[in-house]
Amino acid sequence: MPTPKPKASSAAKSAATETSASSARARKAASKVDSRAASGMIATLPPIACAGNRRVVIDRITPCIDGGAFPAKRIVGETVHVQANVFGDGHDEVLAVLLFRKRGKESWRELPMRPLGNDAWEAEFTVEEIGDYDYTVLGWVDHFLSWAHGLRKKVESGQDVTVDLMIGEHLLKEAGQRAKGADAKTLQGAAESLGDQGRPVRERAELGLNPGLETLARRYPDRSLATTQAPPLRVQVERERAAFSAWYEFFPRSWGESAGQHGTFRSCERLFPEIARMGFDVVYLPPIHPIGRAHRKGRNNSLQAQPEDPGSPWAIGSEEGGHKAIHPELGTLDDLKHFIAEAERHGLEVAIDIAFQASPDHPYVRQHPEWFKWRPDGTVQYAENPPKKYQDVLPFHFEHEHWPSLWHELKSIFQYWIGIGIKIFRVDNPHTKPLEFWRWLIDDLRCGHPEVILLSEAFTRPCLKYRLAKSGFSQGYTYFTWRNTKDELTQYLLELTQSEVREYFRPNFWPNTPDILPQALQFGGRPAFIARLVLAATLSSNYGIYGPAYELCIGGALEGKEEYLDSEKYEIKSWDWDAHGNLKEIIARLNKIRRQSPALRRTNNLRFITTDNPAIIAYLKATPDLSDLVLTVVNLDFHHTQSGWITLPLDDLGMYWDRPFLVHDLLATGKYLWHGARNFVKLEPHVVPAHVFRLHRHQRHEQDFDYFA
Repeated sequence: MPTPKPKASSAAKSAATETSASSARARKAASKVDSRAASGMIATLPPIACAGNRRVVIDRITPCIDGGAFPAKRIVGETVHVQANVFGDGHDEVLAVLLFRKRGKESWRELPMRPLGNDAWEAEFTVEEIGDYDYTVLGWVDHFLSWAHGLRKKVESGQDVTVDLMIGEHLLKEAGQRAKGADAKTLQGAAESLGDQGRPVRERAELGLNPGLETLARRYPDRSLATTQAPPLRVQVERERAAFSAWYEFFPRSWGESAGQHGTFRSCERLFPEIARMGFDVVYLPPIHPIGRAHRKGRNNSLQAQPEDPGSPWAIGSEEGGHKAIHPELGTLDDLKHFIAEAERHGLEVAIDIAFQASPDHPYVRQHPEWFKWRPDGTVQYAENPPKKYQDVLPFHFEHEHWPSLWHELKSIFQYWIGIGIKIFRVDNPHTKPLEFWRWLIDDLRCGHPEVILLSEAFTRPCLKYRLAKSGFSQGYTYFTWRNTKDELTQYLLELTQSEVREYFRPNFWPNTPDILPQALQFGGRPAFIARLVLAATLSSNYGIYGPAYELCIGGALEGKEEYLDSEKYEIKSWDWDAHGNLKEIIARLNKIRRQSPALRRTNNLRFITTDNPAIIAYLKATPDLSDLVLTVVNLDFHHTQSGWITLPLDDLGMYWDRPFLVHDLLATGKYLWHGARNFVKLEPHVVPAHVFRLHRHQRHEQDFDYFA
């Protein structure tokens, strides 16, 4: 015998009657509109160019580089912290999730976003492989959550919630239809209980307000009208060496078996043990291709070359070949492969220079004259940067109608050397080539070879430099070479590490290059070389030096210029690598500190520390869990002893103010006990112009600390 249903309360009957009448009126009105439209009595409405029933807005997503035109950058294992404003009209509750996937995969992974207040939301995901990732934000009005919050307010104010319970029953049934298994049964059962008019209203309301029910219903939201950021944003994920590297540049031709003899790949292999001992992990070679003879430059960039002058390696191309050939005096292709393998055996990776330019002797000039610019007098345009002239170098002309063939040929140069085993490239003057060319080329290269790292050698204007980074270059040369004072260094590093620049530009600090001998090194002596080395290696996680000129503290320059006197660019040198006063031991110690300090493996965790002396700069780097704290203090006055007080942010470091803590000078190997936030330092430039301290803290556990506060 069926169980009779309990009679509905008078309030419920009234509400049901009113709802039924309203529905009937709505159906009748809709029927009239449909019939009028069918008869042509009203005009057909024009289409609206938006989905007007999607009520959620998503904006101000970060990271988002130039509106999503370019990817952010990360290293395998790092997180992408995503923030966005997600909101809708009215008082309904809004929820949001972060969606991400490795590019090329069909399914998205999903993480709930946390509300920060004022419509801001956040979440983060970890990138696990090299290659590109997509990410986006999805937001929707959650009607069950809105209902639950409204129900709570009505119950607390003593209002009748009979109709609200009927609405909740409907929402739970829909959620149950979206759910599966035990969750579906639980939601359907809750819907029946909520609609059971035989139970007291208060009891049913308490069921609707059960936090567990709300949590379960949130797992199966109605996203049919969800809004998403489209198209998805992108993050470029690279291997660890793109973020942490120490480069050593040398000219192979200066390392022959005997003084003055042209070096070969084989003769240079004897350098690897010492380069590795000094702690470098990238060996970078200037162009290794045949060198042109037409308009060859002599010593000190002279226009008149002597027969024995080897010419500049950047004047690429001769009858022996071009960008896919090896200078005969360096050896053969097999010799290069042996060189690469031997470097790897010592923990070193070989990088080569890619310079997209040609000598007048390059085969391209004969085979593809359309790739060059010809002047009205019939001569070819050589490279100029007035007042400088480079008669031995011809730039490619990218504006002619045959540009696609040029683009593909230049890309094939990279592909050729990648096939030989080169995975790191330093690209010469990329800012003098079309930006869209680099975007196209790097995207294509990374599709097949995401392990490739490209360093942009672009000493140019900020917008141009940063656009190259956005276009895909892994690292970039910087203005560090000319930032000398405390204010200059602080302002520049804050730009690199605390602005949006940090999302796409990885700096690589070089205190010198074969082209640049800055004044600080010309006049600062050995203390300047040490101080600038420490700054480069600890401010940036990527740095490099041109040696052996650097470790031998070579400061001789052409008068009035920032160029080396007797530059190795134009002659073969004979180096005494062990000359008195060399910096090899200091370099080795500093690189060992870098390898053993996780805090120094990144650049963006930099924080400047207050000092009361403008000649002293101090800064901290820390791991996220504060397990590694490295404090660097440098005397920027290379001629005089400087002293002063530095003030540490002990609260942010989770350290007690009233307890001493151990400070270990890793560079000078001293150990000290410091007390409190303010401590005294004294730096004598002709002894050691810098400290690299490891702080050993007494940990405090009663609260969390924010190092970046």
